[in-house]
Amino acid sequence: MSRFVLLIAFCSLFWACEQETENAPPPIDPPVALGPLPTQAQMAWHEMQYYMFVHFNMNTFTNKEWGYGDESPETFNPTDLDTRQWARIAKEAGMKGIILTAKHHDGFCLWPSAYTEHSVKNSPWKEGKGDVVKELAEACKEYGLKMGLYLSPWDRNHAQYGEPEYLEYFHNQIRELLTNYGEVFEFWFDGANGGDGYYGGANETRKVDRKAYYKWPETFALVHELQPNALIFSDGGPDIRWVGNEKGFANKENWSLLRKEEVYPGYPDYKELTTGHYDGTHWVPAEVDVSIRPGWYYHPEQDTMLKSVDQLMDIYYKSIGRNANLLLNVPADTRGKIAAVDSARLMEFAAAISKDFPENIASGRRMTTYSTYESHPDFSGSQAIDGDYNTYWATDKNSNSNYAVLELGTPKKFNRILLQEYIPLGQRVDSFYVAARIGGEWDLLDWGCSIGYKRIIKLEEPAYTHRLILDLVSAKGPPMIANWEVYMAPEE
Repeated sequence: MSRFVLLIAFCSLFWACEQETENAPPPIDPPVALGPLPTQAQMAWHEMQYYMFVHFNMNTFTNKEWGYGDESPETFNPTDLDTRQWARIAKEAGMKGIILTAKHHDGFCLWPSAYTEHSVKNSPWKEGKGDVVKELAEACKEYGLKMGLYLSPWDRNHAQYGEPEYLEYFHNQIRELLTNYGEVFEFWFDGANGGDGYYGGANETRKVDRKAYYKWPETFALVHELQPNALIFSDGGPDIRWVGNEKGFANKENWSLLRKEEVYPGYPDYKELTTGHYDGTHWVPAEVDVSIRPGWYYHPEQDTMLKSVDQLMDIYYKSIGRNANLLLNVPADTRGKIAAVDSARLMEFAAAISKDFPENIASGRRMTTYSTYESHPDFSGSQAIDGDYNTYWATDKNSNSNYAVLELGTPKKFNRILLQEYIPLGQRVDSFYVAARIGGEWDLLDWGCSIGYKRIIKLEEPAYTHRLILDLVSAKGPPMIANWEVYMAPEE
């Protein structure tokens, strides 16, 4: 082909592109946001989805779940601590971060705290010169993982626990952890507070007002002052909430909203947290914390009692698949390593997840909608099946219900449906169903209340169709769907 012909072809192509650009409607402002919204840090957290909890502390060496606080620092002595092994395993398992129990209820600190003698500085490990938190921070950085820290508000070792003076100690520990180890993505406060303990030798029961004693507004403000991007976890947030159980599930209806001012660490009506609040005043999404073993800490007798892959997959669908993040606990043993059986189970779990989502059947198909925001192509149905979370189908601004039809071309077999709302502008859908066109009729596949960041429908039996309908029956405002995906997982 001559250079002249190539020039003509190029000019024709350029002219066609110019015409297409000229004919395309100009960009418009996105739809109006609705209700409480996630912060940028919360959106980054939603995207993480899955990360590791490591319970490793004094209890690892006493073979307990909750220490009393009277343990000698000399008891803590890992023989081969390797936080790089934790990070490597987490990375290979598809996890995005690690949260460590820097101090549990017994008060023993995994860093050389300047404010207590009950820490690694008085243990034989590395002749008192070790720092588990520092080693984990370095390992996470090396493997591209985010680090989070757990700090128990309760301290069964401290003589002044229950008195106002303890709060100064508590805040000093927060300062140490949030100024000496780099960026922390999540700071974890347990809801277990007050009870019997050693308390510097007093050996008594001390009750505290869980709502008022810790001066939570001041404590939360201190965390955000030291690490503006760190998200605070507790029963009521303020940034991430407990899911209300340690069994590994959120409810099918799960709102990322909470009436935050009502809830606090140790909140007695914690079962509400499994659903959240439909009328919540703040964005406080749920985190599902569950252990791969019966206990949270390593106990050698539990080496044969790990959750099966089927059990872990059930947890996956009832946590990540129900608008929550999954924090899976994998404890380190007395060596300071994750046991081989735990590592192997994590890899089996990761493989099972991958197998359940092999190829998105909806990708590259055609989607038609009842209405589109301002009839603009930037918000058309095609935006919901392009695999990009940041593009979305937005419905007409006057419609709180809508539907879309997904054309698969030829009939396809599938048993997984994944839906995502575009939550930067709010969580909206409160009733929906999915149906398939089978034998000339619409056959209901499943229904639900909320969607949120991610909702995964696991069909009991595979469906076979060329056409699907997503009916957004009702919503708080015009719905916005970022992704609609369809998969065929291996049949059980």
